[in-house]
Amino acid sequence: MSNNPHSGSAANVTLTEEKRQMQGLIGALGAFICWGVFPLYFKMLDGIPVLEILAHRIVWSLVLVGLIIFFTHRFSKVLETLSDPRTLMLFFGSTLMIAINWTVFVWAVTSGRVLEASLGYYINPLVNVMLGMLFLGERMNKAQTTAILLAVAAVLLLSFKLGDVPWVSLAMAFSFGFYGLLRKKAPTESAVGLAVETAILTPVCIAYIVYLAITGTGGAGGAFYDFSTNMLLLGLGAVTALPLIMFSFGAQRLRLSTVGVIQYIAPTLHAILAVYVFGETFSQDRLIAFGLIWIGLLIYTVDGFRGRGKAK
Repeated sequence: MSNNPHSGSAANVTLTEEKRQMQGLIGALGAFICWGVFPLYFKMLDGIPVLEILAHRIVWSLVLVGLIIFFTHRFSKVLETLSDPRTLMLFFGSTLMIAINWTVFVWAVTSGRVLEASLGYYINPLVNVMLGMLFLGERMNKAQTTAILLAVAAVLLLSFKLGDVPWVSLAMAFSFGFYGLLRKKAPTESAVGLAVETAILTPVCIAYIVYLAITGTGGAGGAFYDFSTNMLLLGLGAVTALPLIMFSFGAQRLRLSTVGVIQYIAPTLHAILAVYVFGETFSQDRLIAFGLIWIGLLIYTVDGFRGRGKAK
């Protein structure tokens, strides 16, 4: 039996790291699975105007994340963010981008265009590479350039064959890409960031909900629905905040390359739901376009793993 105290210490460190990574994997998987099945939740709100859903989503998200901030004693960090003019301007930009992303996604789900939203989330990692080159001075290697060109080819194919630019996919990819870029320039933990973003929009959203109630122009002739619908609207806070917190928890404990692979779970689930649950048509043209994107993502992912191996 070894009496070396350092061997026991090293074993404990290894076990602790393995435990952290397992916890991170569970958190990240939970987040992307939740995001993947979101269309089922929003389908239950079909019939309610998209802007009304967005208003409730923002208000109830602020309520939930506000409670989290309060009980974790992070209110000072929110005030610190709000007191910095440069950071606040960045958050105004990120708020606009995430609002566009949420609006387009809900509209896509309620309009039977989940496949297009799915394609947008597949394109997003490649958009991130392009934005990094344009705004952060990052350089693209041959593999990344090839992946982006395949994505461009897929978009052009859909535009030519379907006679319409796949604006839903592009709006999803670029709004989330710019959101990530702005949040990168204003690094703040997820709960604090979400609190600031929802706080910026909440006054407008509350005013809009009150306006619907007074004028009787909401989805139910006002802002008042039956109990189950009200509970679904109330649940939008948890649907929005909890996966984001799980993702943040997981991302802090996993390698970025691991998170990069796991992120494809969400759009894959979107595509499965679109075809097998919502009955959307997966035409040959879409199959070719998705195939080009998948090949590009495979090249991009393999290149990422090779780069991480060389960096060791």
